[in-house]
Amino acid sequence: MLNTNSEGLREEIMLVIRAFDCENEDFTHYFSCSGGKFLNAIEYKGNFYDFEEEYKAENDLVFKRLAKRSCKLAFYKVLSKETGVNLPWGALTGIRPTKLAYNEISAGNGFKELFERFCVSPENIQLVSNVIEAQKGIYLKGGQDLYISLPFCPTKCDYCSFITAPISKTKNYVDDYVKAVVKELYSLPPIIKNLRSIYVGGGTPFVLENFQLTPIYTAINALFGKNCEFTVEAGRPDVFTEEKLSLAKEYGVTRICVNPQTFNDRILESIGRKHTAKQTVDAYRMAQKYGFDINVDLIAGLADETYNEFEYSLKTAIDLNPANITVHTLSLKSGAKLKENVKKLNVAGIADMVLLSRKLLSDAGYQPYYLYRQKYQAGGFENVGWTKPGKACIYNVDVMEEIASNIAVGANAISKRYFGEEDRIERYASPKDIPTYLAKTDKIIEERLKLFK
Repeated sequence: MLNTNSEGLREEIMLVIRAFDCENEDFTHYFSCSGGKFLNAIEYKGNFYDFEEEYKAENDLVFKRLAKRSCKLAFYKVLSKETGVNLPWGALTGIRPTKLAYNEISAGNGFKELFERFCVSPENIQLVSNVIEAQKGIYLKGGQDLYISLPFCPTKCDYCSFITAPISKTKNYVDDYVKAVVKELYSLPPIIKNLRSIYVGGGTPFVLENFQLTPIYTAINALFGKNCEFTVEAGRPDVFTEEKLSLAKEYGVTRICVNPQTFNDRILESIGRKHTAKQTVDAYRMAQKYGFDINVDLIAGLADETYNEFEYSLKTAIDLNPANITVHTLSLKSGAKLKENVKKLNVAGIADMVLLSRKLLSDAGYQPYYLYRQKYQAGGFENVGWTKPGKACIYNVDVMEEIASNIAVGANAISKRYFGEEDRIERYASPKDIPTYLAKTDKIIEERLKLFK
Protein backbone atom coordinates (compact mmCIF):
# COMPACT_ATOMS: atom_id res chain seq x y z
CA MET A 1 0.00 0.00 0.00
CA LEU A 2 1.26 3.46 -0.89
CA ASN A 3 1.07 6.10 1.84
CA THR A 4 1.89 9.50 0.34
CA ASN A 5 1.34 13.11 1.31
CA SER A 6 0.71 14.01 -2.33
CA GLU A 7 -2.46 12.26 -3.47
CA GLY A 8 -2.37 14.09 -6.78
CA LEU A 9 0.76 12.11 -7.70
CA ARG A 10 -0.47 8.72 -6.50
CA GLU A 11 -1.63 7.46 -9.89
CA GLU A 12 1.69 8.25 -11.56
CA ILE A 13 3.67 6.63 -8.76
CA MET A 14 1.52 3.51 -8.89
CA LEU A 15 2.37 3.04 -12.57
CA VAL A 16 5.99 2.53 -11.57
CA ILE A 17 5.16 0.35 -8.58
CA ARG A 18 2.95 -1.91 -10.72
CA ALA A 19 5.69 -2.21 -13.32
CA PHE A 20 7.76 -3.98 -10.65
CA ASP A 21 4.77 -6.08 -9.46
CA CYS A 22 5.02 -4.45 -6.03
CA GLU A 23 1.53 -2.95 -5.69
CA ASN A 24 0.75 -5.06 -2.62
CA GLU A 25 3.80 -3.90 -0.69
CA ASP A 26 4.06 -0.97 1.75
CA PHE A 27 5.61 2.37 0.80
CA THR A 28 5.75 5.67 2.66
CA HIS A 29 6.40 8.70 0.49
CA TYR A 30 6.90 12.37 1.29
CA PHE A 31 7.06 14.94 -1.50
CA SER A 32 7.88 18.64 -1.22
CA CYS A 33 9.22 21.50 -3.31
CA SER A 34 11.00 24.66 -2.23
CA GLY A 35 13.77 26.87 -3.44
CA GLY A 36 13.51 25.49 -6.96
CA LYS A 37 14.06 21.91 -5.79
CA PHE A 38 11.95 18.76 -5.60
CA LEU A 39 12.41 16.44 -2.61
CA ASN A 40 11.23 12.83 -2.59
CA ALA A 41 11.67 10.83 0.61
CA ILE A 42 10.74 7.14 0.39
CA GLU A 43 10.62 4.37 2.99
CA TYR A 44 10.47 0.80 1.68
CA LYS A 45 11.23 -2.45 3.51
CA GLY A 46 12.83 -0.55 6.37
CA ASN A 47 15.20 1.37 4.09
CA PHE A 48 15.09 5.14 3.63
CA TYR A 49 15.88 7.00 0.43
CA ASP A 50 16.12 10.74 -0.28
CA PHE A 51 16.18 12.31 -3.76
CA GLU A 52 16.69 16.01 -4.45
CA GLU A 53 16.73 17.69 -7.86
CA GLU A 54 16.47 21.20 -9.25
CA TYR A 55 13.66 22.21 -11.58
CA LYS A 56 12.48 25.22 -13.58
CA ALA A 57 8.79 25.64 -14.38
CA GLU A 58 7.36 28.67 -16.14
CA ASN A 59 3.74 27.72 -15.38
CA ASP A 60 1.58 25.32 -13.37
CA LEU A 61 1.22 22.86 -16.24
CA VAL A 62 4.98 22.46 -16.59
CA PHE A 63 5.33 22.24 -12.80
CA LYS A 64 2.86 19.36 -12.59
CA ARG A 65 4.57 17.50 -15.42
CA LEU A 66 8.01 17.87 -13.82
CA ALA A 67 6.68 16.87 -10.39
CA LYS A 68 5.25 13.65 -11.83
CA ARG A 69 8.55 12.87 -13.53
CA SER A 70 10.46 13.52 -10.32
CA CYS A 71 8.31 11.14 -8.27
CA LYS A 72 8.31 8.38 -10.87
CA LEU A 73 12.07 8.53 -11.26
CA ALA A 74 12.59 8.42 -7.48
CA PHE A 75 10.42 5.31 -7.13
CA TYR A 76 12.04 3.69 -10.15
CA LYS A 77 15.51 4.13 -8.63
CA VAL A 78 14.37 2.67 -5.32
CA LEU A 79 12.68 -0.36 -6.82
CA SER A 80 15.42 -0.99 -9.35
CA LYS A 81 17.98 -1.03 -6.53
CA GLU A 82 15.84 -3.17 -4.24
CA THR A 83 14.87 -5.73 -6.89
CA GLY A 84 17.95 -5.69 -9.07
CA VAL A 85 15.70 -5.20 -12.11
CA ASN A 86 16.27 -2.64 -14.85
CA LEU A 87 13.15 -2.11 -16.95
CA PRO A 88 13.70 -1.52 -20.69
CA TRP A 89 11.87 1.82 -20.61
CA GLY A 90 13.16 2.83 -17.20
CA ALA A 91 10.88 5.27 -15.38
CA LEU A 92 8.95 6.20 -18.54
CA THR A 93 5.37 4.98 -18.14
CA GLY A 94 3.62 6.79 -21.01
CA ILE A 95 2.28 4.82 -23.93
CA ARG A 96 3.89 7.04 -26.58
CA PRO A 97 7.66 7.39 -26.04
CA THR A 98 8.15 8.94 -29.48
CA LYS A 99 5.62 11.67 -28.69
CA LEU A 100 7.69 12.62 -25.65
CA ALA A 101 10.80 12.62 -27.83
CA TYR A 102 9.16 14.89 -30.40
CA ASN A 103 8.08 17.28 -27.62
CA GLU A 104 11.66 17.52 -26.40
CA ILE A 105 12.93 18.11 -29.94
CA SER A 106 10.35 20.86 -30.60
CA ALA A 107 11.43 22.54 -27.35
CA GLY A 108 15.00 22.68 -28.65
CA ASN A 109 16.26 19.86 -26.46
CA GLY A 110 17.84 16.54 -27.27
CA PHE A 111 15.44 13.77 -26.27
CA LYS A 112 18.28 11.33 -25.64
CA GLU A 113 19.41 13.25 -22.56
CA LEU A 114 15.96 13.04 -20.97
CA PHE A 115 15.63 9.35 -21.81
CA GLU A 116 19.06 8.60 -20.31
CA ARG A 117 18.07 10.42 -17.12
CA PHE A 118 14.97 8.23 -16.96
CA CYS A 119 17.12 5.11 -17.21
CA VAL A 120 15.81 4.04 -20.62
CA SER A 121 18.03 1.36 -22.11
CA PRO A 122 20.46 2.43 -24.87
CA GLU A 123 18.73 -0.03 -27.21
CA ASN A 124 15.37 1.66 -26.70
CA ILE A 125 16.83 5.12 -27.10
CA GLN A 126 18.18 3.96 -30.45
CA LEU A 127 14.80 2.40 -31.29
CA VAL A 128 13.07 5.75 -30.76
CA SER A 129 15.70 7.48 -32.86
CA ASN A 130 15.16 4.94 -35.66
CA VAL A 131 11.38 5.42 -35.52
CA ILE A 132 11.75 9.20 -35.84
CA GLU A 133 14.07 8.71 -38.81
CA ALA A 134 11.60 6.33 -40.51
CA GLN A 135 8.75 8.84 -40.03
CA LYS A 136 10.46 11.59 -42.01
CA GLY A 137 8.19 12.66 -44.83
CA ILE A 138 5.16 11.05 -43.15
CA TYR A 139 5.09 12.90 -39.82
CA LEU A 140 2.88 15.91 -40.63
CA LYS A 141 0.71 17.70 -38.11
CA GLY A 142 -2.83 18.82 -38.77
CA GLY A 143 -4.32 16.29 -41.18
CA GLN A 144 -7.37 14.07 -40.75
CA ASP A 145 -7.92 10.33 -40.70
CA LEU A 146 -11.19 8.38 -40.91
CA TYR A 147 -11.79 5.27 -38.81
CA ILE A 148 -14.73 2.91 -39.34
CA SER A 149 -15.44 0.37 -36.60
CA LEU A 150 -16.86 -3.03 -37.57
CA PRO A 151 -16.82 -4.90 -34.23
CA PHE A 152 -17.67 -8.39 -35.46
CA CYS A 153 -15.50 -11.52 -35.29
CA PRO A 154 -15.81 -15.27 -36.01
CA THR A 155 -14.94 -15.99 -32.34
CA LYS A 156 -13.33 -14.01 -29.53
CA CYS A 157 -9.66 -14.73 -28.77
CA ASP A 158 -8.54 -15.12 -25.17
CA TYR A 159 -6.18 -12.10 -25.32
CA CYS A 160 -8.75 -9.76 -26.91
CA SER A 161 -10.19 -6.84 -24.91
CA PHE A 162 -12.26 -5.24 -27.67
CA ILE A 163 -16.06 -5.16 -27.59
CA THR A 164 -16.26 -7.80 -30.30
CA ALA A 165 -18.44 -10.87 -29.88
CA PRO A 166 -18.79 -13.99 -32.03
CA ILE A 167 -20.73 -13.21 -35.19
CA SER A 168 -23.13 -16.03 -34.26
CA LYS A 169 -24.35 -13.86 -31.36
CA THR A 170 -24.40 -10.52 -33.18
CA LYS A 171 -25.46 -11.36 -36.74
CA ASN A 172 -28.97 -10.06 -36.16
CA TYR A 173 -27.51 -6.57 -35.65
CA VAL A 174 -25.27 -6.49 -38.72
CA ASP A 175 -27.68 -5.13 -41.34
CA ASP A 176 -28.90 -2.31 -39.09
CA TYR A 177 -25.33 -1.63 -38.02
CA VAL A 178 -24.21 -1.22 -41.65
CA LYS A 179 -27.08 1.21 -42.29
CA ALA A 180 -26.07 3.26 -39.24
CA VAL A 181 -22.41 3.39 -40.29
CA VAL A 182 -23.38 4.48 -43.81
CA LYS A 183 -25.63 7.18 -42.34
CA GLU A 184 -22.71 8.42 -40.27
CA LEU A 185 -20.44 8.45 -43.31
CA TYR A 186 -22.85 10.59 -45.30
CA SER A 187 -22.90 13.14 -42.46
CA LEU A 188 -19.15 13.75 -42.67
CA PRO A 189 -18.47 15.94 -45.76
CA PRO A 190 -18.98 19.25 -43.89
CA ILE A 191 -16.11 18.42 -41.53
CA ILE A 192 -13.71 16.67 -43.93
CA LYS A 193 -10.94 19.09 -44.92
CA ASN A 194 -7.60 17.30 -45.23
CA LEU A 195 -8.11 13.52 -45.28
CA ARG A 196 -4.87 11.53 -45.25
CA SER A 197 -6.09 7.99 -44.68
CA ILE A 198 -9.11 5.71 -44.20
CA TYR A 199 -9.01 2.68 -41.91
CA VAL A 200 -11.75 0.05 -41.62
CA GLY A 201 -11.03 -1.82 -38.40
CA GLY A 202 -12.59 -4.38 -36.13
CA GLY A 203 -13.13 -6.85 -35.00
CA THR A 204 -12.64 -8.71 -38.24
CA PRO A 205 -14.26 -6.73 -41.08
CA PHE A 206 -13.98 -9.66 -43.50
CA VAL A 207 -16.37 -11.66 -41.32
CA LEU A 208 -19.12 -9.61 -43.00
CA GLU A 209 -20.46 -10.72 -46.35
CA ASN A 210 -19.89 -8.78 -49.57
CA PHE A 211 -23.45 -7.46 -49.69
CA GLN A 212 -22.86 -5.99 -46.19
CA LEU A 213 -19.42 -4.52 -46.98
CA THR A 214 -20.49 -3.04 -50.33
CA PRO A 215 -22.66 -0.17 -48.93
CA ILE A 216 -19.76 0.92 -46.72
CA TYR A 217 -17.23 0.84 -49.56
CA THR A 218 -19.72 2.61 -51.84
CA ALA A 219 -20.20 5.45 -49.36
CA ILE A 220 -16.45 5.83 -48.90
CA ASN A 221 -15.86 6.05 -52.66
CA ALA A 222 -18.79 8.42 -53.19
CA LEU A 223 -17.66 10.79 -50.47
CA PHE A 224 -13.88 10.60 -50.56
CA GLY A 225 -12.95 9.00 -53.88
CA LYS A 226 -9.85 6.82 -54.20
CA ASN A 227 -7.21 9.45 -53.51
CA CYS A 228 -5.78 8.46 -50.13
CA GLU A 229 -4.45 5.48 -48.24
CA PHE A 230 -7.30 3.01 -47.64
CA THR A 231 -6.74 0.14 -45.20
CA VAL A 232 -9.05 -2.73 -44.28
CA GLU A 233 -8.11 -4.81 -41.26
CA ALA A 234 -9.27 -7.95 -43.03
CA GLY A 235 -8.25 -10.00 -40.03
CA ARG A 236 -8.31 -13.73 -39.52
CA PRO A 237 -7.63 -16.04 -42.45
CA ASP A 238 -10.70 -18.21 -41.91
CA VAL A 239 -12.91 -15.43 -43.33
CA PHE A 240 -10.86 -14.62 -46.45
CA THR A 241 -12.41 -15.27 -49.87
CA GLU A 242 -11.47 -14.31 -53.41
CA GLU A 243 -14.77 -12.43 -53.65
CA LYS A 244 -14.03 -10.23 -50.61
CA LEU A 245 -10.52 -9.46 -51.81
CA SER A 246 -11.77 -8.65 -55.31
CA LEU A 247 -14.43 -6.34 -53.86
CA ALA A 248 -11.87 -4.51 -51.75
CA LYS A 249 -9.64 -4.01 -54.78
CA GLU A 250 -12.56 -2.76 -56.86
CA TYR A 251 -13.35 -0.07 -54.30
CA GLY A 252 -9.78 1.21 -53.99
CA VAL A 253 -8.49 -0.50 -50.84
CA THR A 254 -4.70 -0.09 -50.88
CA ARG A 255 -3.65 -2.20 -47.89
CA ILE A 256 -5.03 -4.98 -45.76
CA CYS A 257 -4.07 -6.64 -42.49
CA VAL A 258 -3.65 -10.39 -42.11
CA ASN A 259 -3.53 -11.15 -38.39
CA PRO A 260 -2.15 -14.60 -37.57
CA GLN A 261 -0.61 -13.57 -34.18
CA THR A 262 1.33 -16.87 -34.36
CA PHE A 263 2.17 -19.50 -36.97
CA ASN A 264 2.03 -22.34 -34.44
CA ASP A 265 -1.15 -24.43 -34.51
CA ARG A 266 -0.78 -25.43 -30.86
CA ILE A 267 -0.91 -21.79 -29.77
CA LEU A 268 -3.73 -20.90 -32.16
CA GLU A 269 -5.88 -23.61 -30.60
CA SER A 270 -5.02 -22.54 -27.06
CA ILE A 271 -6.17 -18.93 -27.63
CA GLY A 272 -9.47 -19.89 -29.22
CA ARG A 273 -8.61 -19.47 -32.90
CA LYS A 274 -10.48 -21.78 -35.26
CA HIS A 275 -7.94 -21.80 -38.07
CA THR A 276 -4.49 -23.21 -38.80
CA ALA A 277 -1.19 -21.58 -39.68
CA LYS A 278 -1.48 -23.02 -43.18
CA GLN A 279 -4.77 -21.18 -43.64
CA THR A 280 -2.97 -17.94 -42.75
CA VAL A 281 -0.31 -18.56 -45.40
CA ASP A 282 -2.99 -19.48 -47.93
CA ALA A 283 -4.96 -16.30 -47.15
CA TYR A 284 -1.81 -14.22 -47.49
CA ARG A 285 -1.00 -15.74 -50.88
CA MET A 286 -4.59 -15.16 -51.99
CA ALA A 287 -4.42 -11.47 -51.00
CA GLN A 288 -0.97 -11.02 -52.52
CA LYS A 289 -2.38 -11.57 -56.02
CA TYR A 290 -4.40 -8.35 -55.76
CA GLY A 291 -1.40 -6.10 -55.19
CA PHE A 292 -2.31 -4.85 -51.71
CA ASP A 293 0.31 -3.67 -49.25
CA ILE A 294 -0.11 -6.29 -46.53
CA ASN A 295 0.52 -6.06 -42.80
CA VAL A 296 1.08 -9.18 -40.69
CA ASP A 297 0.63 -9.06 -36.88
CA LEU A 298 2.48 -11.25 -34.37
CA ILE A 299 2.34 -11.35 -30.55
CA ALA A 300 5.48 -12.14 -28.53
CA GLY A 301 4.71 -14.00 -25.30
CA LEU A 302 1.33 -15.30 -26.46
CA ALA A 303 -0.04 -18.17 -24.35
CA ASP A 304 2.94 -20.40 -23.54
CA GLU A 305 4.70 -20.00 -26.87
CA THR A 306 8.40 -20.74 -26.45
CA TYR A 307 11.34 -18.77 -27.81
CA ASN A 308 11.85 -21.33 -30.58
CA GLU A 309 8.17 -21.28 -31.50
CA PHE A 310 8.17 -17.49 -31.65
CA GLU A 311 11.30 -17.59 -33.79
CA TYR A 312 9.48 -19.91 -36.20
CA SER A 313 6.49 -17.52 -36.37
CA LEU A 314 8.77 -14.56 -36.96
CA LYS A 315 10.76 -16.25 -39.71
CA THR A 316 7.57 -17.45 -41.38
CA ALA A 317 6.22 -13.89 -41.42
CA ILE A 318 9.48 -12.53 -42.84
CA ASP A 319 9.55 -15.20 -45.54
CA LEU A 320 6.12 -14.02 -46.71
CA ASN A 321 7.74 -10.60 -47.30
CA PRO A 322 4.80 -8.33 -46.35
CA ALA A 323 5.03 -4.54 -46.51
CA ASN A 324 4.63 -4.29 -42.71
CA ILE A 325 5.14 -6.65 -39.78
CA THR A 326 3.85 -5.55 -36.38
CA VAL A 327 5.30 -7.26 -33.31
CA HIS A 328 3.15 -6.84 -30.21
CA THR A 329 4.29 -7.79 -26.72
CA LEU A 330 1.52 -9.58 -24.83
CA SER A 331 -0.51 -7.28 -22.61
CA LEU A 332 -3.07 -8.14 -19.92
CA LYS A 333 -6.07 -5.99 -20.85
CA SER A 334 -9.29 -5.47 -18.98
CA GLY A 335 -12.09 -7.35 -20.72
CA ALA A 336 -9.82 -10.10 -22.02
CA LYS A 337 -10.43 -13.67 -20.90
CA LEU A 338 -6.67 -14.06 -20.48
CA LYS A 339 -6.61 -11.43 -17.72
CA GLU A 340 -9.23 -13.37 -15.76
CA ASN A 341 -6.88 -16.35 -15.60
CA VAL A 342 -3.47 -14.65 -15.35
CA LYS A 343 -2.67 -11.98 -12.79
CA LYS A 344 0.97 -11.21 -13.61
CA LEU A 345 2.95 -11.23 -16.81
CA ASN A 346 6.13 -13.15 -16.13
CA VAL A 347 6.69 -14.50 -19.64
CA ALA A 348 9.78 -16.67 -19.84
CA GLY A 349 12.21 -15.46 -22.48
CA ILE A 350 10.19 -12.37 -23.45
CA ALA A 351 13.27 -10.12 -23.57
CA ASP A 352 15.03 -12.56 -25.88
CA MET A 353 11.95 -12.72 -28.13
CA VAL A 354 11.82 -8.93 -28.45
CA LEU A 355 15.53 -8.66 -29.16
CA LEU A 356 15.27 -11.45 -31.74
CA SER A 357 12.45 -9.62 -33.52
CA ARG A 358 14.52 -6.45 -33.73
CA LYS A 359 17.53 -8.29 -35.15
CA LEU A 360 15.76 -10.49 -37.67
CA LEU A 361 13.49 -7.73 -38.95
CA SER A 362 16.36 -5.26 -39.30
CA ASP A 363 18.43 -7.89 -41.10
CA ALA A 364 15.49 -8.49 -43.47
CA GLY A 365 15.35 -4.80 -44.46
CA TYR A 366 12.50 -3.65 -42.21
CA GLN A 367 12.56 -0.33 -40.33
CA PRO A 368 10.69 0.43 -37.08
CA TYR A 369 8.26 3.22 -37.96
CA TYR A 370 5.89 3.44 -34.98
CA LEU A 371 5.76 2.14 -31.44
CA TYR A 372 3.47 2.33 -28.46
CA ARG A 373 3.21 0.79 -25.02
CA GLN A 374 0.34 -0.58 -22.94
CA LYS A 375 -0.31 -1.21 -19.27
CA TYR A 376 0.50 -4.66 -17.90
CA GLN A 377 2.74 -5.48 -20.83
CA ALA A 378 5.04 -8.48 -20.57
CA GLY A 379 8.53 -7.49 -19.47
CA GLY A 380 7.68 -3.79 -19.72
CA PHE A 381 8.28 -3.91 -23.46
CA GLU A 382 6.28 -2.40 -26.33
CA ASN A 383 4.53 -2.89 -29.66
CA VAL A 384 6.48 -1.97 -32.78
CA GLY A 385 5.38 -1.59 -36.39
CA TRP A 386 8.08 -2.50 -38.90
CA THR A 387 7.98 -1.44 -42.54
CA LYS A 388 9.74 -2.00 -45.79
CA PRO A 389 11.18 1.32 -47.08
CA GLY A 390 8.41 3.47 -48.56
CA LYS A 391 5.61 1.22 -47.26
CA ALA A 392 4.77 2.83 -43.90
CA CYS A 393 1.09 3.14 -42.99
CA ILE A 394 0.14 6.82 -42.65
CA TYR A 395 -2.83 6.01 -40.42
CA ASN A 396 -0.64 4.27 -37.84
CA VAL A 397 1.79 7.18 -37.67
CA ASP A 398 -0.99 9.76 -37.26
CA VAL A 399 -2.79 7.79 -34.57
CA MET A 400 0.23 6.72 -32.54
CA GLU A 401 1.82 10.15 -32.55
CA GLU A 402 -1.51 11.99 -32.06
CA ILE A 403 -0.73 14.60 -34.72
CA ALA A 404 -3.99 14.47 -36.68
CA SER A 405 -7.72 14.57 -36.11
CA ASN A 406 -9.38 11.16 -36.15
CA ILE A 407 -12.99 11.10 -37.31
CA ALA A 408 -14.37 7.79 -36.09
CA VAL A 409 -17.70 6.14 -36.89
CA GLY A 410 -19.36 3.03 -35.46
CA ALA A 411 -19.76 1.53 -32.00
CA ASN A 412 -16.91 2.18 -29.55
CA ALA A 413 -15.36 4.60 -32.04
CA ILE A 414 -13.55 7.53 -30.44
CA SER A 415 -13.32 10.69 -32.53
CA LYS A 416 -10.41 12.97 -31.68
CA ARG A 417 -10.04 16.56 -32.80
CA TYR A 418 -6.45 17.76 -32.83
CA PHE A 419 -5.88 21.46 -32.10
CA GLY A 420 -2.43 21.95 -33.56
CA GLU A 421 -1.87 25.48 -32.33
CA GLU A 422 -2.38 24.30 -28.76
CA ASP A 423 -1.13 20.73 -29.29
CA ARG A 424 -4.14 19.26 -27.53
CA ILE A 425 -6.93 16.80 -28.31
CA GLU A 426 -10.67 16.75 -27.56
CA ARG A 427 -12.51 13.42 -27.74
CA TYR A 428 -16.00 12.15 -28.40
CA ALA A 429 -16.72 8.45 -27.77
CA SER A 430 -19.61 6.54 -29.28
CA PRO A 431 -21.36 3.91 -27.12
CA LYS A 432 -19.60 0.54 -26.88
CA ASP A 433 -22.78 -1.50 -26.85
CA ILE A 434 -24.16 -2.12 -30.35
CA PRO A 435 -27.90 -1.76 -29.49
CA THR A 436 -27.17 1.50 -27.67
CA TYR A 437 -25.13 2.75 -30.60
CA LEU A 438 -27.96 1.97 -33.00
CA ALA A 439 -30.46 3.82 -30.81
CA LYS A 440 -28.23 6.91 -30.58
CA THR A 441 -26.86 7.23 -34.11
CA ASP A 442 -28.54 10.58 -34.77
CA LYS A 443 -27.25 12.04 -31.51
CA ILE A 444 -23.74 10.75 -32.27
CA ILE A 445 -23.81 12.52 -35.64
CA GLU A 446 -24.97 15.74 -34.01
CA GLU A 447 -22.37 15.65 -31.24
CA ARG A 448 -19.50 14.83 -33.61
CA LEU A 449 -20.43 17.72 -35.90
CA LYS A 450 -20.27 20.03 -32.88
CA LEU A 451 -16.79 18.76 -32.03
CA PHE A 452 -15.34 19.38 -35.49
CA LYS A 453 -17.14 22.57 -36.53
